[in-house]
This record gives sequence, C-alpha cells and structure tokens, in this order.
Amino acid sequence: MAEFTLPANSKIKAKGRTHKAPAGAKRVKAFRIYRYDPDSGENPRYDNFEVDLDECGPMVLDALIKIKSEQDPTLTFRRSCREGICGSCSMNMGGRNGLACTTAIEDLKGEVRITPLPHMDVIKDLVPDFTHFYAQYASIEPWLKTATPDPSGKERLQSPEDRAKLDGLYECILCACCSTSCPSYWWNSDKFLGPAILLQAYRWLADSRDEMTGERLDQLEDPFRLYRCHTIMNCANVCPKGLNPAKAIAETKKLLVERAV
Repeated sequence: MAEFTLPANSKIKAKGRTHKAPAGAKRVKAFRIYRYDPDSGENPRYDNFEVDLDECGPMVLDALIKIKSEQDPTLTFRRSCREGICGSCSMNMGGRNGLACTTAIEDLKGEVRITPLPHMDVIKDLVPDFTHFYAQYASIEPWLKTATPDPSGKERLQSPEDRAKLDGLYECILCACCSTSCPSYWWNSDKFLGPAILLQAYRWLADSRDEMTGERLDQLEDPFRLYRCHTIMNCANVCPKGLNPAKAIAETKKLLVERAV
C-alpha cells in the first residue's frame, strides 16, 4: 500500500474547521480533507466533515459532491465521468491512491483522510498540478509513427494476435495513481518517467503497426528515464484499472537487452 506523504508545497499548521452532520443522522461517516488555497496566504490544513450515509451515494466522490453542495462550496476537486474512465478524480483516500468515483465508502474503515496525490505540487485543495506529468507523456510521442506510406485506401491492419499484445496497456487512463505511489518517482520525478508514462511508452513499442521501435528505445535508454524502476510494485497494487506498469517496464528493458545482444 502506498502511504500518503505530504505534497511538495505543503506544511500543515493551520487549525481546520469542523462541519457536523444534520441532527438525527443515524449512519454518520467522518471525512478529514486536505485544504489548501494559495490565494488566501494561509497554511494548508485539514477540515473535518460528517456525512449522513443514508442521504449519500456509495462512493467517495458522492460524499465529496455532497460536502461541496451542502457544507462547503469552496471545496475543490476534479471529477468528470463518475465511471472510472476519465481518471480525473484520482486522489489519496485512507492512505491509498485511487479514483474517488470507484472507491466505495464502506471499504474505508473509520475516519477517512482524503488528500491530493502524494508528492505533487497542489493547485488547490485536492487538485494536483499535472503539468510535469503531461510534459513527460508528450515526451514519449504517444502516437503511431511510421516510415512507409499509408496503404492506399486502407487502414494499417494488424492480426488479432498482434492486437492482443496491447491488452493491459491501452486501458491506461493517465490518472497518475501509479506514478505518485512510486518512491522512485517521488525521488527522481525530474528525470525518471515513472510507471504511467513508461507503460504508455511500451504500448507503442508493442504495437505491430509502429515502425520507430529503434528510435523509441533510444529515447528510453537512459540511467534515469527508465532504469530508476526497482520493481517495488506499488504501481500495480494501486492501479484502478488493474494494469501492471512494472511488467511493461520489464518488457521494455528486455527489448533493450535483446537489441544489445
């Protein structure tokens, strides 16, 4: 399990606020939520909220929406699809990274502490800054690259067997749960691409239609960009889509060895 570590720009000193559940609520769940507003000039803090579970949906995102709607409209977080597809609501809940829309409240025992993804600068409250993460994604050139002309009037086809090689890779939604659970990424995120981006890189290495394998491997063959992975496996443990970035990284290393031999 990836335990929460404070974001890089956080020093929690301020006293938080407490919001009680309505009187008479029978099933009450306590949430302790990280708050930070850079425009206020105040230090980060934790605010405490109580939610009546009989009047709330089953997921953590339902609780956050209820809190924002009924208790504190200034609470800020990302969300979009509510179906585990977009990856927008990734955050740390009870010490573990995940998607708020697919994390059941009943699976989190006791008071639920909710924080932004670990070791990322915070824009506001539960919203981390993905600027560097997306720049790393762009650096691997995540699109089909070819040298031969396109088939006249046809798509670039691949066999069912070749298509099956992409299973477990293309499903990545770039939520960053894996990368922000990785100690190697915490320590070397300026150079190490991290599990999510390396899984995305292997997705193109494994694609039979891509013709730039050598060029892609050249870009990855670096002491930091690829080889900071030490197979800690936090990435596979927290991936909300059940993917295994560590395996993709190992396959990439295998391709580099085979090329050298």
